[in-house]
Amino acid sequence: MADRGATSGFSEPRPLGAERPTTWREGLAGLTTFMTMAYILVVNPSILSNAIFLEESGDLFDELVMATALSAAIATLVMGLFARYPFALAPGMGLNAFFTYGIVLGLGIDWRLALFAVFVEGVIFLLLTLLDLRRVVVNAIPPVLKHATAAAIGLFIAYVGLSNAGIIAPSPATKTTLGDLTNPSVVIAIAGIFITAALVARKVLGALLLGIAATAALAFAFDVAPLPTAYVALPTPPTDLLGQAFVGASLIGSVPWTDFLVVLVVLLFVDFFDTAGSLTGLGMRAGLMTDKGELPRANRAFTADAIGTTVGGVLGTSTVTTYIESASGIAVGGRTGLTAVFVAVLFVASIFFIPLLSAVPAVATTPALVMVGVLMAASLKAVDWEDAGDAIPAFLTVIVMPLTYSIAEGLAAGFISWTAVKAAQGRFSEISVAMWILTGLFVLRFVLMGLGIG
Repeated sequence: MADRGATSGFSEPRPLGAERPTTWREGLAGLTTFMTMAYILVVNPSILSNAIFLEESGDLFDELVMATALSAAIATLVMGLFARYPFALAPGMGLNAFFTYGIVLGLGIDWRLALFAVFVEGVIFLLLTLLDLRRVVVNAIPPVLKHATAAAIGLFIAYVGLSNAGIIAPSPATKTTLGDLTNPSVVIAIAGIFITAALVARKVLGALLLGIAATAALAFAFDVAPLPTAYVALPTPPTDLLGQAFVGASLIGSVPWTDFLVVLVVLLFVDFFDTAGSLTGLGMRAGLMTDKGELPRANRAFTADAIGTTVGGVLGTSTVTTYIESASGIAVGGRTGLTAVFVAVLFVASIFFIPLLSAVPAVATTPALVMVGVLMAASLKAVDWEDAGDAIPAFLTVIVMPLTYSIAEGLAAGFISWTAVKAAQGRFSEISVAMWILTGLFVLRFVLMGLGIG
């Protein structure tokens, strides 16, 4: 097994100062990662509170903030101490929306039963990890799809940032278009991108974090975002959420078993490939892959994900997954589990600073996300664009992932097209049994979606 400095067969310049990890650099990386994903502390409770509430006392927003922070801290701490990787975890965007609008509000499933489904999902993932099946699946992914996934995640991150800032806006005529350049928020986001780009170009250590701070300062100065009215507040413990998943287990007979099975399968499928794609892309970006394109200690990383989801279900939040925003910390030199430990500590500390964190506008993270996209797109140089068998699936992965707003859909496009094009070329010897099975599962998923049950 190669050292963590292996770059999976292609040369890629490392971020400034990444050659010698140090405590202060890992701390800076952890702070940068935390700042780019701290929005989840407010956004996740906002989404879940539409489904998780008590009839007698209203919404549980404050408790959901605590559940979000604690589940993220526990999962990230396991990642840092057990897997020893600089990756952070938290309740996943998209999966929280599916929990709220697809499961609870869409299918009419009680939120307690939905939390039980999340808990069961985590237990199943833990068993699959112990059986080594998750690592086998990830290692079966062809190198070209791993390179394309890293770049696609980068574009996805940049797209999220540009959309959140309003630089990219929806259009009924062209689907998306340039945002309103007279909008102060858009102007500040663009200014922040230029400031951050200048810092990155001049190789200023902590450029992304400084970019976030500078952009937030502009937003406050020009009244685009209100200054925080408070900085510290005592947290609200999740007493009404803790253990409700087990109450939900008693409600399993209240819905058709097919509905519960479909919910469980969709949660498993999306989380599996979201996590696989994120770990692959982040591992490539950090130069942590072996010469065979494999992530060392992959099972330990998957264990962190499984434990996070299981604990999250018990605490009262949706599926926990690895965050692609971890790339921002990697970009400033995060290379070891110490980065993740710092992120975990910050998540715990954050429960006392929710008023301050919630005041940082989304526009402030846009420059960092765009710069991360630039860095991750570098992996595309490893794709053989003269070989249609590589070029076509790589391109489809890169374009589908951001445009569908889904890592899983991007991977599906890549897997299916890779197998189909290789078969069309008569290169059957390059298609492993695992790839045939994975491709078949992706196709089956689309068939089920077409029938309205996926």
